[in-house]
Amino acid sequence: MNAIFKTDKGKIRPHNEDNGGIFLNSAHHYLAIIADGMGGHNAGEVASRLAVSSLEKLWEETDDFASPEMAEQWIRTQIESVNKKIFDHAQTHPECEGMGTTLVAALWLGGFATIVNIGDSRCYLLNEDGFKQVTEDHSLVNELVKAGEISAEDAEFHPRKNMLLKAMGTEPETEMDIFTITMEKNDKLLLCSDGLSNKVSLTEMQAIIETEMELEEKATTLIDLANQYGGEDNISIAIIEAQAESRCDD
Repeated sequence: MNAIFKTDKGKIRPHNEDNGGIFLNSAHHYLAIIADGMGGHNAGEVASRLAVSSLEKLWEETDDFASPEMAEQWIRTQIESVNKKIFDHAQTHPECEGMGTTLVAALWLGGFATIVNIGDSRCYLLNEDGFKQVTEDHSLVNELVKAGEISAEDAEFHPRKNMLLKAMGTEPETEMDIFTITMEKNDKLLLCSDGLSNKVSLTEMQAIIETEMELEEKATTLIDLANQYGGEDNISIAIIEAQAESRCDD
């Protein structure tokens, strides 16, 4: 398989509070992570870094997973542990009080991928059925859309668009969405922070992901487009592409 991670601080923010990466375990399976930190005085950067570095270390210590259920249980257990680690850090470092981070991650395990998300960082899937968002934003405006109180178009410009209902590290326990999808040859996953999804449309994302460009060029093109549209936020992207139906062994 091919995989790429890229991040950019954008055109306005002085610091990049996003973090992420693509990591291999001993079975040559991939873990892709995007974390978008929040909190004053760069505390968001601390939260996102703690989330990613902790999960990276735990992932590198794993081996193969015999089933999607095992993968789902593993990621749930580890995120619960790392969530507590971030929360405890904030309690003992006053400058980090209230910090937290979104998280979207994909465990790519041969013929399936296990996806987890907390907050409004997203995962999109491109397959023979088209290109679509497979995660659900844990945000106030998304709940308003689901309740029929505002339209999806209204949500794009809602004054409380950035208000999250779930985040990692803000409480001693956190809720998350976890699910597993079947992956076929040439299927692609795009993970991103809202610095991309708030600026680049679904149609534009699909057009770029479907091109014959190398993955690094696709990621750069998406980031450049978000910056062209204003770049008010940090922008992080991970793209992974299946090249074989049975394993992800490169």
